This record gives sequence, structure tokens and C-alpha cells, in this order.
Amino acid sequence: MKIGVLGSGEVAKTLAAGFVKHGHEVMLGTRDPSKLAQFVARHAPARAGGFADAAAFGELVVLAVKGTAAAEAVRMAGERNLAGKPVVDATNPIADAPPTEGVLRFFTSLDESLMERLQKECPGARFVKAFNSVGAANMVDPALPGGPPTMFICGNDEAAKRAVTALLGELGWESADMGKAQAARAIEPLCILWCIPGFLHNQWTHAFKLLRRD
Repeated sequence: MKIGVLGSGEVAKTLAAGFVKHGHEVMLGTRDPSKLAQFVARHAPARAGGFADAAAFGELVVLAVKGTAAAEAVRMAGERNLAGKPVVDATNPIADAPPTEGVLRFFTSLDESLMERLQKECPGARFVKAFNSVGAANMVDPALPGGPPTMFICGNDEAAKRAVTALLGELGWESADMGKAQAARAIEPLCILWCIPGFLHNQWTHAFKLLRRD
């Protein structure tokens, strides 16, 4: 599959490298593609271009930028380039403020998630929340003692969620579908919970697991 990754930070590069490892074609989109030259050389056949280039390239697109830059990245990618495609939203609405007792601050409320804002910004895209509740080190092929961890996902389009679930399975995850886009109001704050052990105790290697009784 062709995957466009919007972003050039740690999360974007980790996912891009993981997609290449698992046999996908990847293009990263960024304001300055030249700064990804070394990364692209190490992870051939990955390539780099602008936001619109990567969005047009991908059959599936991953949004992996800072939450404060997410809406602008979507606009730069272009609604025409994202229309009808699954768009994995890996962002979190983290405010530009320090945590308090290990608790991050969000610029959204529990009445509206960042993903819902992005879906309104680009209604033609098929957004699916994923990859926002774990650190980059465990995003691809997580090897944890408790077995495959759980990625909580949500979105309005069932076909898009199936595509994302399949991709997560390739990368070593089980998925738990929490429903429509409104569920991102609950999934995005998992980032806050995930980060607390890191900020308080420098523990950053955990992941969430949903246990069920059959």
C-alpha cells in the first residue's frame, strides 16, 4: 500500500520506518523535505515531499504532527488530496504549557476532540484516531510481556476503520473500536494518562491492554 505520512518528527519517522519495514511504499510530507534527506537515505525506498505531495501519494494518510499544527497541516495537505481516504489521526491536543504534577494540559474540552475539529476542517477525509496513546518506541512491533497491546480507535467510516485495523495488526497491535468520531473525546485523554508515569518516574515503555471476559 502507498502511505503518506504528514510530519517529520519522531512519531512520523518512527511510523514511516515501520511501514517501510512491513513492505509499504511511503512518502513523508513536510515544509522542508531536504531536512529528511538522511532519513530517506537510511529507509529507502521512502521518499519526502511537501504536505500536498504526501497526501496525494498515499492511498492511506497518517497525520503525525503536533496537535497545535494539525489543522494547518490538513489545510496544507489539501482536502482534494485527502478526500475519500482513510486518514489516521495520531495527534493529541497538547497545549503549549508544562504539565502539572505529571498531568498534561489540553487545548480542547471533553465536549469536542481535536479529531472532530479536523473532521469538520476536512469533511471529505475519513479520519480514524490511532497511535495517540503510546510512545514512539512501542508504536511498531511492540514486544511487551503481556502480549499485543490494545490500540483504541474510532471514526465515522467503517471501511476506513477496517483498513486501519489491518495496518495495526501488521504492526503488532490489537484494535478496539470505540465507535464514531465522538469517542475521540475519550481516546485522546489516554495520552494524558500514558504520560503521567513518564513525567513522574521517567517510565515511558508501557502500553494499554484491554482485557475481556468471554
